Amino acid sequence: MGSALFYHLTRSGPVQLLPMLIGKSLQAGWRVELRGRDRARQVALDERLWLGEGFLPHGLAGGAHDARQPVLLTVEGQAVGNTARCLIALEGAEVSGAECMALERACIVFDGNDPEALERARMQWRALKAAGVAAEYWSEAGGRWERKQ
Repeated sequence: MGSALFYHLTRSGPVQLLPMLIGKSLQAGWRVELRGRDRARQVALDERLWLGEGFLPHGLAGGAHDARQPVLLTVEGQAVGNTARCLIALEGAEVSGAECMALERACIVFDGNDPEALERARMQWRALKAAGVAAEYWSEAGGRWERKQ
């Protein structure tokens, strides 16, 4: 049974957090699905990940080699072809309780400075907790990532 980790961004954007989350997942031997809500934003994220520090092997879903991708960028409703064990959801992308239970981990990354994103994350928290998913809340408000109770 997997768990859901909620990452409340207040000082940085997801592009700064993703290398850490993806890196830890790959170190654990897990493939990753990086799910968004908008294809154009995923394409832009794909380009940004290639430009960042270090090497994060990844690809956009829908290609000929999806099954071989350690990190696959998808949009809601798109088939995941890389047998991901970790799901990282951005921009309020939906994550179900059943999905969490089938994964090692789900990471829900949200912008705490956006009231709509904050409310959507709260709704996801309540839905996943109601489905029996173990959930953790992480905040960077203090200047570094801290687990909150």
